[in-house]
Amino acid sequence: MRGFQYLSEELSDMNKINKYYFLGIGGIGMSALARYFNTKGFQVAGYDRSESKLTSDLQSEGIKIIFNEEVNHIPVEFTDPLTTLVVLTPAIPQDHPQLRYFESNNFAIQKRAQVLGDITQQSKGICIAGTHGKTTTSTITAHLLYQSQVTCSAFLGGIANNYNTNLLLSKTSNLVVIEADEYDRSFHHLSPYMAVITAADADHLDIYHTAEAFRESFEHFTSLIRPGGVLIMRKGINITPRLQKGVKLYTYSMDEGGDFRAENIKVGNGEIRFDFVTPTDRIADVRLGVPVRINIENSVAAMALAWLNGVTAEELRVGISSFSGIYRRFNVVYKSDKVIYMDDYAHHPSELKASIRSIRELYDGRKVTGIFQPHLYTRTRDFAAEFAEALSLLDEVILLDIYPARELPIEGVTSELIFNDITISQKTLCHKENLLELLQTKKPEILVTFGAGDIDKLVPQIKSQLKLG
Repeated sequence: MRGFQYLSEELSDMNKINKYYFLGIGGIGMSALARYFNTKGFQVAGYDRSESKLTSDLQSEGIKIIFNEEVNHIPVEFTDPLTTLVVLTPAIPQDHPQLRYFESNNFAIQKRAQVLGDITQQSKGICIAGTHGKTTTSTITAHLLYQSQVTCSAFLGGIANNYNTNLLLSKTSNLVVIEADEYDRSFHHLSPYMAVITAADADHLDIYHTAEAFRESFEHFTSLIRPGGVLIMRKGINITPRLQKGVKLYTYSMDEGGDFRAENIKVGNGEIRFDFVTPTDRIADVRLGVPVRINIENSVAAMALAWLNGVTAEELRVGISSFSGIYRRFNVVYKSDKVIYMDDYAHHPSELKASIRSIRELYDGRKVTGIFQPHLYTRTRDFAAEFAEALSLLDEVILLDIYPARELPIEGVTSELIFNDITISQKTLCHKENLLELLQTKKPEILVTFGAGDIDKLVPQIKSQLKLG
């Protein structure tokens, strides 16, 4: 089997493609692909709606980015349909001027998932899927493999703190770790060699409409695993796998049994340690590099994948303890004697609940204040009660307006749908532009910003304000 590092050269030979234009290049998944083709020496450019740290990083790596959607802003060198492949994220609307231009001029256009699918067909794809936990699990998996004698390449859904990037490349390994995105059924383009499903709680009902259709999508994903491959599922997930002949099925968990599991979990003194149990071995007293309980289960899944691919017990031990996390996943932004400020990407009720519980356990007895920015009108509409239940686990809630992302407003759908069902008394509705002023009146002990929108743009200002306070 040809290594995936040769994929882009094969495309170039066959189609004369030597330029890649990304619509939505600032997205975390799109940026990893852009970086990949850029490192291979191809010309890369793209459009995004707004500037961010990620777009600035891409520009510093020599990638041209424009922030104006009008067609006349497309660089002239990317206007030849014979040499340019357009890569599209589902977040780009169908009436986007540049997309309409590329379609009307017969450019080759592929979804990001299709490009990743090509990569998995040319490699041994290790694909991690799930409503929540997939970014952390895939990043831990990539780190365990990359730092071992096995090595790997990886396209990640977050910026790995160990490497300050979402792209890892290996010249010697045919393994590639990919975060399998369920949105828009994108993960149906993949051809996994091994796969993990971390969770299948209903989400993206604007696409799937029903929980049953969402579950069926995951079941179809399991049918794509190659014969002779592996599926690892968290124990208790309501999915009936549809496995091809010869695909092995394993389960994993933190405290519910399973073929791979954590036992003898010890939490204390700012550390978490546990025994990693496989079908045949036990690796005792593993120290978790990012000591929050939610990462135990993610680490078990990642260690299972690494173990099945030949990573040794000592490499697993070193890798788990040296893993330093992911940008916006339990990031400790500021810490003083008075306050600890964390930032987290949680944006689904299940992961929000798990994050809050982990933080409360880590800082037992201290007041936890959460600032939450809901992400998407449809998600707020569909899960308002569940969000309220999760946020009620906090001591104090500051709830911001909904971040629309790719959506238009829905009549009657506002943050008040969540706010009215929050059961704790210390709760405040706040416009994002008024947040810093509101925080001046607060004396938080543990402060956490949650959400997948643009709340991260306020993190440096919140940090500065806390330092001065």
